[in-house]
Amino acid sequence: MKFAGFPERALVFYEGLEADNSKPYWTDHKAVYEECVRQPMEALLAELEAEFGAGTMFRPYRDVRFSKDKTPYKTAAGAILRGEGMFYVQLSAEGLFVGGGIYHAAPDQLRRLRRAVADDVQGAELERIVAVLRNAGYGIEGDVMKAMPRGYPADHPRAELLRHRSMAAWKRWEPRDWMHTRAALARVRTAWRAFRPLNGWMAANVGETEEARRR
Repeated sequence: MKFAGFPERALVFYEGLEADNSKPYWTDHKAVYEECVRQPMEALLAELEAEFGAGTMFRPYRDVRFSKDKTPYKTAAGAILRGEGMFYVQLSAEGLFVGGGIYHAAPDQLRRLRRAVADDVQGAELERIVAVLRNAGYGIEGDVMKAMPRGYPADHPRAELLRHRSMAAWKRWEPRDWMHTRAALARVRTAWRAFRPLNGWMAANVGETEEARRR
């Protein structure tokens, strides 16, 4: 199946799910999810696989075991690729979202991230990468501490980056007609290409968790 865009019914489906997150709604509209959400997302991933690696689409069901919110279904369809770093794409009633970088750093990854940011060579390179992304209209976010981490001076030249516990580049597009065409594929591809330097820096300086390395 060739990617032809996300049908408008996909966004309407998620608007309805936000209003009625229930099994009856899901059952009545499951065919819409399959045809307008799952199949197009899998087609998108298939077309990007040769360049970025194989992707995995997340299940639509929420894990409610330890959550006060017992609504059973996710109100967005997300997929992740881990070929050369992490690439993310998500569709919801709010539109299309893409991301790259590290969303949840394990303790050992966080230690390496901070050491690299503090380094005058590697840290300066990350600073340049972040500046290029911001100038291109991409956002940079993550779990950011209010105070500097222990052991680093408050006046460090990269204090802003050192306060990050995680770091991701992102872009969000509100619903537009182009999302219903192959232009959506081009937008995702362009954004992921822009995220490559950040992913490359993370791969070289942070890497996988120690637990993943032992597997």
